[in-house]
Amino acid sequence: MMDLIKSPQSWALVLAVMIIYVCRRCYRRRTAKNSPPFPTPASKQQPVFSEDAYYQIEPLSSFDLANEEPIKIRPFKPTYHLTMAIENITINELVTMDKTYPDRIALRKTLYAEKGDDVLAINEIAAPAVIELYTYLTTTYLPTRFPTIYSPTPTGLLNNITRETLSLHPTSGASALQTLGEWIDLDLLLLLPIQVPGPDQGKYRLEAFNTCFPSGFNTRSKLGLKLADIHTPVPSYAAKLGKSMDRFFASVPVGKLVKRHNWSITTNSVLFNLSGNHMSEDEVTAKAESWDDVDLTQTVLRCERQTLHRLPKTGAILFAFKTYQYPIRDLRDEGSGEELAAAIDGLGMGNAPGMMVYKRQVVWGEKVKAFLRGEIGLDGCAIGSEER
Repeated sequence: MMDLIKSPQSWALVLAVMIIYVCRRCYRRRTAKNSPPFPTPASKQQPVFSEDAYYQIEPLSSFDLANEEPIKIRPFKPTYHLTMAIENITINELVTMDKTYPDRIALRKTLYAEKGDDVLAINEIAAPAVIELYTYLTTTYLPTRFPTIYSPTPTGLLNNITRETLSLHPTSGASALQTLGEWIDLDLLLLLPIQVPGPDQGKYRLEAFNTCFPSGFNTRSKLGLKLADIHTPVPSYAAKLGKSMDRFFASVPVGKLVKRHNWSITTNSVLFNLSGNHMSEDEVTAKAESWDDVDLTQTVLRCERQTLHRLPKTGAILFAFKTYQYPIRDLRDEGSGEELAAAIDGLGMGNAPGMMVYKRQVVWGEKVKAFLRGEIGLDGCAIGSEER
């Protein structure tokens, strides 16, 4: 063995192997230095947003409005937490339509005629943003997404449901905003950043709105207010959500669209409601409402499907919401009664316990839970177990 190692041939072989090894190490180091890092797994890659997102519209060519049921939203959870709870969506989800459209549009037109400033207002600074939104919706989005409802004509855009033709050239921001509210079952709020130097510079302020279906608040009183001031009555908003909302509004890129849902129980089914759906701590003792004041036949689960995105030209933020109402009998009959009853208790168990009072759970909670659990009927009277 020793003689073999000492032979010239063996040493030549060892030297050749070492040279090859060193060359390979040098090559690998040089390649690693000049190569890009390993690609991020698809599940962790950040999406790329651009204006192109607003034109990737999928037409609903066979959409049948008369047979389209309203979507079911069941966002309640056992414990209520005040969070943004947003999810990304595509432009196709910006507007939803269903068979309630004719009646809802008729109601909206009545509200514009009778309620005036309570349902629509605009500051001049928001006029360009409103016109941008109007132009996009009427010339691009609506006729592309819903070709069976909206048809381009030589003089404008025909609504095949109302048989009205809409001009593509509005005379003002206010008229454009009202027309959108009369053509789409969607409440629209536009916010712009504060430009004046100071501590509030860059924070977003409500500059225009059409809200036909507010749930216990008057949007007119919030015109010109910052996000934080708009949400002053909401329990724990400042502590749990205020800063996150300000950051999100300031940073949301063009092309990113998100949605979220909220829910509440209201003891009336009135869509246009300026007050009465919320309560403060002071009102708990001032108002002597009782079990008998809750009419279960009028009590509904009220949900908002909210969307948010940035307009690409003006940079304004569009916050839009559509309101859905579901009689609580439907929730019980579909088998969601116990789940909703647990969520009603959960209003006071999360990071914003003040929601129990704010949403008036202290007034309607016990009676609604009893109904959802089959203990009482719609008339409020107890029923036997054999009837449950």
